[in-house]
Amino acid sequence: MLSQALAITGINIRSIPERWGSSLVIVIGLAGVVAVFTALLAMAAGFESTLRATGRSDAALILRGGSDAELNSAFDRVSTDLIEQQPGIRAGADGKPLASAELMVIAELVRKDDVKNGANITMRGVEPTAFALRPQLKIIAGRRFTPGLRELIVGQGVLRQFQGAEIGRVIRMRGSEWTVVGVFACGDAHDSEMWTDINVARSTFGRIGSSSVLAALDGADGLARLKSAVAAEPRLTLDVLREQDYFSGQTRQFRKTIGFLAGVVTIIMGLGAVFAALNSMYAAVAARGKEIATLRAIGFGGLPVLISVMIEALLLALAGALLGALIAYLLFNGLSVSTLGQNFTQVVFNFKVTPELVARGLIIAVLIGMIGGLLPAIRAARLPVSTSLREL
Repeated sequence: MLSQALAITGINIRSIPERWGSSLVIVIGLAGVVAVFTALLAMAAGFESTLRATGRSDAALILRGGSDAELNSAFDRVSTDLIEQQPGIRAGADGKPLASAELMVIAELVRKDDVKNGANITMRGVEPTAFALRPQLKIIAGRRFTPGLRELIVGQGVLRQFQGAEIGRVIRMRGSEWTVVGVFACGDAHDSEMWTDINVARSTFGRIGSSSVLAALDGADGLARLKSAVAAEPRLTLDVLREQDYFSGQTRQFRKTIGFLAGVVTIIMGLGAVFAALNSMYAAVAARGKEIATLRAIGFGGLPVLISVMIEALLLALAGALLGALIAYLLFNGLSVSTLGQNFTQVVFNFKVTPELVARGLIIAVLIGMIGGLLPAIRAARLPVSTSLREL
């Protein structure tokens, strides 16, 4: 049976050039399905990868109780100073708590791909210890801002996606002017931010406190001790999270939305591909009706015929899947875009076409090929020999 199936499959494959039009319909249809599916999930994977890379497991982010994002959090200077004195926070080389009070302010810049409308981005006011808490942050051009001056350093993602963020440019925000003096690279979500001195940001924007406090944890039990101390302090109502967990949690809704969209689009396009495969494979079976009947007449069984038609459909589906994966990789892998994050500001990230996504696309294409080839294969196997020979 296997040798018969292989023999018929070889004949089928050699005849594909004679039926290139109908075969191409299957390949292109499935290439489109896989390319769109992979591209959508590559966007979600890139966004998730960027936020997951943000934050440390040995640092805590402290927010006002009930706040789900830094932008929604705020507490005064007294609370900020009190937070930094809590046990569980590691001391720096100078003996002071290794913590940074940080202030989130919404700024607006014009995107390079949309010159008519501005987009929200994050300006983060930080204390000097913020740089020690993020050792991965490197100044790649210019210099750091000078405390006390309205100077900014911008992430490389901001420079890539927005106008007017080059070194030396002046950015106007809410009646104040800020000079860009440096560009930094962090390799995470902070690349989508602009940084300045927190005290300058407070005085300029009329804020008296901060949005959050980032603190290095003192030992493996640092987080537990800090949470216990904060819970026991009646003057504080705070949420204490591991920094890495906070940023990972920011991707949850985005992943759900993109996953749902990818599922809907894949189902719709997949149905179209199934009908295209059915039509093409039925046409192929009809065109080879006399050939199949002759093989059956000289002793080939119905099951090898069925297997051969299924193999042909799967090979065409696999070719379409590989083409779609290649298109998605060439067009989207590493593509830099930005989208709204949890703070309603733009997060710059790159599409990420991973081997896992390609494998999932291949599986979908193979399933569609199996569904599209099954009914024509059954028809070919059940085709009456005498009737086929008489009709053809």
